[in-house]
Order: sequence, then C-alpha cells, then structure tokens
Amino acid sequence: MSGTRVFAIANQKGGVGKTTTSINLAACLAEAGRKTLIVDLDPQSNSTTGLGLDAHRVGASVYEMLVSPGVKAQDVIKFDIRPNLSLLPAKVDLYAADIELVYLEDREYRLRHALDAVKSHFDFILIDCPPSLGLLTVNALTASDGVILPLQCEYFALEGMQQLLNTIRLVRDRLNPPISLFGVVLTMFDPRTKLGSEVVHEVSEHFPRERFNTVVPRNVRLAEAPSYGQTILEHDSRSPGALAYRALTEEFIARAATMEASHA
Repeated sequence: MSGTRVFAIANQKGGVGKTTTSINLAACLAEAGRKTLIVDLDPQSNSTTGLGLDAHRVGASVYEMLVSPGVKAQDVIKFDIRPNLSLLPAKVDLYAADIELVYLEDREYRLRHALDAVKSHFDFILIDCPPSLGLLTVNALTASDGVILPLQCEYFALEGMQQLLNTIRLVRDRLNPPISLFGVVLTMFDPRTKLGSEVVHEVSEHFPRERFNTVVPRNVRLAEAPSYGQTILEHDSRSPGALAYRALTEEFIARAATMEASHA
C-alpha cells in the first residue's frame, strides 16, 4: 500500500484561498523535499495558470482523464514543473465533467482510480477543488484521506460550512469511510481589523482541534504571485505570505506524520 497522503482543499465558497493554499502549500512541501502533486480540479484552471502554464495549451487534462477511456493520469501529469512539484492540469472543458460524470460507471470513484496508478510517485497529493459541491468535489472527497478547509477571516466565514461538513459526512458514510476534516486554514487575516480577530476566535471555538495555528495574512505579494505564474516562494520568499505558508507547511507535515502513525 502506498504511504502517499491525499488531501482535498475544499470550500464551496469562492475566493477563500483554495488555490492560493494549494499552490503555496505544495510549493513549500516541495521545498521541504516532499514529492508533491497538485490536481487542478477547478474548471477555472487557476492552479494551472498560477504555476505558469497556459490552460488553453496543456493538451490532455484532468477532464480527459476523468471522462475518456484510456487516458491515464501518467499521460496527463506535468511531472516536475518545479523540483519535487508536479501538476495534473485543468482547462475550461472541465465544466462539462459534472454533467458527463452522471452517466459514467463508478462516477464518484473516477479520480480515485486514476490517482491510485500514480500514488507511488508522490509523498503528497493536493486536490484544488471547485467552489461547488457537485460531482467533481465528490470525486475529490472520495479520493482523499482528509479535507483541508480554507476559511477567510471575513464576515460570514462560517456560513455554509454545515453544508460542506454534511457532504464530507455523506461521503464518509457511503463512499470513503476513512475521510475526515484534516485541518482548517484561516486566510486573508487583517490584524488591523477587530473582525479578523473575532473570526479567528469563532473558528477556534468551532474547530478547536482542526484549526491550524498559522494564520495566513492578507498580503499583496500573495495576490500578485499567480499573475506572474509563480509561487510565493518564487515571487517574494521573505514576504509575510511566504513565511506564513512555510509555517503552515511545518504544521501540516507534523500533523500528517501523526495521521500516518495512527494508521500504522
């Protein structure tokens, strides 16, 4: 059995830092010597373009891998686009997958089966989920050991979370018994506002064990990096955003090791 751990980075709300967390957590894991794969499961293809690829010219993508017979993950993955970092790219065609998957055999397991064939190449696989709870996200949850939930430090941060937690529960009961909420990442924190601190307190009360101690600040350099096709480590490795994601990665690795030990 592979020791690879797979995590879905999910929240049905858009603009909460899913892609930023996917790219920069993966980049920091790679920097720490962990072979890491990002699966771009969002039709907006932001993880793909954020790593400098042209989503219109990637060729075969996660879409073909999910719906076309004979297209395998190893044929689609862009291996080592950075040292220790690979990408399973997306393109706009992926919008059709939520509809097409309905009619396919093993529709909830397509991603899991595809990734099983390449797991041995990686230490970690991070799945950047779309802002919805459709079949693409269900595929991600069915393929994963745990869920990383980014929450922005803004009003209504916890609104809608029960829906996601219910979906995780349904997937655990019917499709993937081991899955759990692995961690909550607070993003876009502004220390100048009282609201930000209130959200941190509220999330700590709701998710005392799951919340990561690291809080990712609202940071211009983090926002800029994808437009250059760069990770925050490449764009500004000394920025508050880079320091936060390095700290988050240390927490993540320690928590994943505990998870590994508990399953041993």
